[in-house]
Amino acid sequence: QVQLVESGGGLVQAGGSLRLSCAASGRTFSGYVMGWFRQAPGKEREFVAAISRSGRITNYADSVQGRFSISRDNAKNTMYLQMNSLKPEDTAVYTCAGSTEVDDFRRPDEYDYWGQGTRVTVSS
Repeated sequence: QVQLVESGGGLVQAGGSLRLSCAASGRTFSGYVMGWFRQAPGKEREFVAAISRSGRITNYADSVQGRFSISRDNAKNTMYLQMNSLKPEDTAVYTCAGSTEVDDFRRPDEYDYWGQGTRVTVSS
């Protein structure tokens, strides 16, 4: 089992940047495919980005492609989400997730472990 804790959320103006972190403890972090999801008020949870175990393969939702960057440091048991050019529609609770086996990394139900989330608010 792995425990996930997010940090780095906050209030930022449109056009600004934030970097979220997801710290993992427990079993070997490098054995997990990791992803970021977000849920805005009144909306369903949606996929943001995912990263392979080694970090060599990444994938993004169309809505964040070119603005967000996912990365991981397996030596530090931490995953990151660099968010640039933020928009008010990026406002949501961002949650990291992990799983040892993922067939469709865009589906939340593919992930076994979840953090508590960190809130990001982008003002216009």
